[in-house]
Amino acid sequence: MPITKIRNIGIAAHIDAGKTTLTERILFFTGVKRKIGEVHDGQATMDFMKQEQERGITISSAAITCHWEGHQINIIDTPGHVDFTIEVERSMRVVDGLIALFSAVEGVEPQSETVWHQADRYKVPRIGFVNKMDRTGADFFDVIRQMNEMLDANAVPFQIPMGAEANFDGVIDLITRKAYRFTDRERIEIEIPDQYKEQVEKYREQLVEKLAEFDDELMEMYFDEKPIPEEKLKKVARKATLNLLLTPVFCGAAYKNKGVQLLLDAIIDYLPSPVDRGAVVGTDPQDPNKTHTRTPSKSEPFSALAFKIINDPYVGQQTFIRIFSGVIKKGMLVKNTRRDKNERIGRIMRIHAKERFDLEEAGPGEIVALIGLKVTKTGDTLSDPEHPILLEAIHVPTPVIELKIQPKTQKDQAKLGDALSKLANEDPSFQVRYDPETEETIIAGMGELHLEIIIDRLREEFKVDVEVGEPAVAYRETITKEVVTEHKHVKQTGGRGQYAHTVMRLEPNPGKGYEFIDHIKGGVIPAEFIPSVDKGVRKTMEEGVLACFPVVDIRVVLFDGGFHPVDSSDMAFQVCASMAFKKGFMKADPILLEPIMKIEINTPDEFIGDVVSDINKRRGKITAMRRFRKGSQKLVGFVPLKEMFGYATALRNITRGRASYSMEFYRYEPLPPALQAKVIKEIEEKKNKKN
Repeated sequence: MPITKIRNIGIAAHIDAGKTTLTERILFFTGVKRKIGEVHDGQATMDFMKQEQERGITISSAAITCHWEGHQINIIDTPGHVDFTIEVERSMRVVDGLIALFSAVEGVEPQSETVWHQADRYKVPRIGFVNKMDRTGADFFDVIRQMNEMLDANAVPFQIPMGAEANFDGVIDLITRKAYRFTDRERIEIEIPDQYKEQVEKYREQLVEKLAEFDDELMEMYFDEKPIPEEKLKKVARKATLNLLLTPVFCGAAYKNKGVQLLLDAIIDYLPSPVDRGAVVGTDPQDPNKTHTRTPSKSEPFSALAFKIINDPYVGQQTFIRIFSGVIKKGMLVKNTRRDKNERIGRIMRIHAKERFDLEEAGPGEIVALIGLKVTKTGDTLSDPEHPILLEAIHVPTPVIELKIQPKTQKDQAKLGDALSKLANEDPSFQVRYDPETEETIIAGMGELHLEIIIDRLREEFKVDVEVGEPAVAYRETITKEVVTEHKHVKQTGGRGQYAHTVMRLEPNPGKGYEFIDHIKGGVIPAEFIPSVDKGVRKTMEEGVLACFPVVDIRVVLFDGGFHPVDSSDMAFQVCASMAFKKGFMKADPILLEPIMKIEINTPDEFIGDVVSDINKRRGKITAMRRFRKGSQKLVGFVPLKEMFGYATALRNITRGRASYSMEFYRYEPLPPALQAKVIKEIEEKKNKKN
């Protein structure tokens, strides 16, 4: 397949907008499947995990390949639930274009905004598809208004619907001035009904006027009132879409098989090929200031990004990669530049959801799975060993909720460790740590559903029965003032001793994470021991100082110290740095930080007062209110995660089950002093009880 005829696309939206249903229709109309699988029956091709089929939601992004009008389309169907945002994040990193899906009834919802901003981060061109036009309350033009007001999308209708709700009868293409009705299997071109002719001309005029802004020749033709060829409009629209200047919007009802073929045409017409996306830029692994580019060509050195890992019980670890340049072949040696290790390619497979097909080789623009990689993790770069390049890694969100777990039987302890290691390898937003003081295993994730799925997979996939504690907030620790701290580590136990001396300055570094700065002059600490100081500090930060929570947002400046030519060692400086950091941390007015969530609540007007009052009691604050639909408002606010456990039941009681809400992590903020003392006291009591 020529590279210009490949489309790597993602489908992303809020939960329940119809992503998986749309994907099933695409697979049906492109001939991949003869029968449509439905989400509610647990038969959807892309939802092949048991947990997805039981809940009727997508948890893991799945990849599949299909063909349309001589083009190859690689589709990644992503989850809509905010707990699985890492799946969307890593998909955005490797797709070339995106279908942003919206429900015609609900419009722009919280997760719609999240995925839109993720696409902005990676500069992914996108088209909009307004689904569920057959549902009560569907309003195509209101969704476009919301896209422009809430997402700054510059959304423009390229189609208009014929009717809505139960009367949704088909769509009219504004560029070709053609109307279509749909049967279960085909689209039928018809004359534009008389009642829509005036509306078609109105919106086509607006479309041409908008496109004229992006092309001087088209602008002249428009002002001179010359006839404008369809191909000219499509060419300008494509260019504007690829440059993120425009979002073409289409509509349909995927469940009723309406509008899907026209959307496939739009993918070919308006979304980019790997060639359109152009060269990828990376850095030299040995010199971060030096950059390299790789164009999507077979003649270029091989480069690819590993964006997903799945542990398959039959073939072992599958590592999904997006190839940006060059060719990969079975048995080939490649370099993992992030870990500075070579890897041998065992098998190359094209994945069709849970089915797989072996390939001898794969080239630029392809999304394939590799078998046999040992050290590669999500976000790692694979490249030609002779021409190494390091590509931008994948942004991993911070876990905000924790659970304590333990195996029901002691003999399952090793099995649990192995299972958790595999799950953490698959999902970078899932973290595991062991607390040696309380002898407990603690797992951390993006939300209650995220951890519920992990527990379910432990029991079903890995056959490890576990006992689970109550969910807890994943606090963080930081400092509020600058201090200078030093420690001299001297140990003589017969034979070779240990000696290290470090003097460092700890500074608050709000919102910027951890920074280590080497200001050693005159070799008072030899260069080979500087990384040991950094390592000792990092390890202590992971374990926490104040209350065993990870330390964040701190700058460590190492500026003085000493060493012994015989007794100094890597371990001596690690221990010394750790002790110096702990002493300084406790002097720097340490505080706990708590996760603050952004919450959106859709509620009927009559319950607004009760809902706002309840959020205030939970230390939250409603910051904005806007009309959701007739008789309902959308409330937007911020509230500490600690106060939100069990909120679904409380909201149901307050609004008689008529309100809904969604929540996502916003940022960490200082915990109020009274609550901080309470949390630390609780932790101390648990430790004492355990001891």
